[in-house]
Amino acid sequence: MLGPKPRDAHFFEAFSKHANLCVEGARKLAELLAHLDRAESLARDVKRIEHDADTITHETVRQLHETWITPLDRADIHHLITNLDDVLDMIEAVAERIALFRVRDENLLASELAKVLLEACEVLAKAVALVPTVSKSSKQILEASVEVNRLENAADDLYRKALGELFNPPAGAPVNALEVLKWREIFDYLENATDACEDVANVLEGIVLEYA
Repeated sequence: MLGPKPRDAHFFEAFSKHANLCVEGARKLAELLAHLDRAESLARDVKRIEHDADTITHETVRQLHETWITPLDRADIHHLITNLDDVLDMIEAVAERIALFRVRDENLLASELAKVLLEACEVLAKAVALVPTVSKSSKQILEASVEVNRLENAADDLYRKALGELFNPPAGAPVNALEVLKWREIFDYLENATDACEDVANVLEGIVLEYA
């Protein structure tokens, strides 16, 4: 049975801090897509958040190697913290490309995808906070995992719709091949970010099955 023992606190705190940084990064990304005129400064904000998360990941892996008895299986700890890190890596990749490509025209589907991503990160943060009490909170964690899977499916639908609009514009509409290439890459990373959220949810499900 898990519990918030003092020796375990640093791992559980790291999970929650990282998950909350995912929320912060996703919120900044949604803001960026709504305010493309501020893309460069907001992308720098996302980069700082991603750097803070990297520090947490590296410190957690270091402590994992130095701790004799861990509150979860070592593989579960490693998978959870690195999969959370993947979420922010993808978020940062989106923000970086929007700034690098100097995107200036708003895309409503990209904004919708970012909102779904933010919601998935918020659900994950709540679920991750329950890991120390997994034996009592298994139902809530599993419900959160199901919700993240639903959101990932919704993101897939938006992604397919976005690609359809990019490559099949209305008859007679002007086509800018360079803009199509830019948005294709941006949408790919947005979709990858929601996939990464689902990977975290899968790790959480595994922890519930093993420890609840």
